Amino acid sequence: MDLEISITEAHALLSGDNPPLLLDVRELAEYATARINPSTHIPMGEIPGRALLELEEDAPILVLCHHGMRSLSVAAWLRQQGFERAQSVRGGIHAWSTSIDPTIPCY
Repeated sequence: MDLEISITEAHALLSGDNPPLLLDVRELAEYATARINPSTHIPMGEIPGRALLELEEDAPILVLCHHGMRSLSVAAWLRQQGFERAQSVRGGIHAWSTSIDPTIPCY
């Protein structure tokens, strides 16, 4: 399983019958500005203290941030912790709002 997934692949998975968890790792102000529902919000800085308590190790997880850099770091960290199905959404919410859903604000 690749560490990154394209925005179109993520959209297809999230639209399916058994969607993965969408984990948004942006800061609260960013999440308040633009978000994809449903999603789970855990800011990147809180991941080490919360991931093992709140996320299912065997579940597929798509990690999302603004442009894809933070989510790539978080997905790699999650994989090191045993979350082997964690993937970063390439391009982040910016790519989502420009390619998938223009009703989500760009910032």
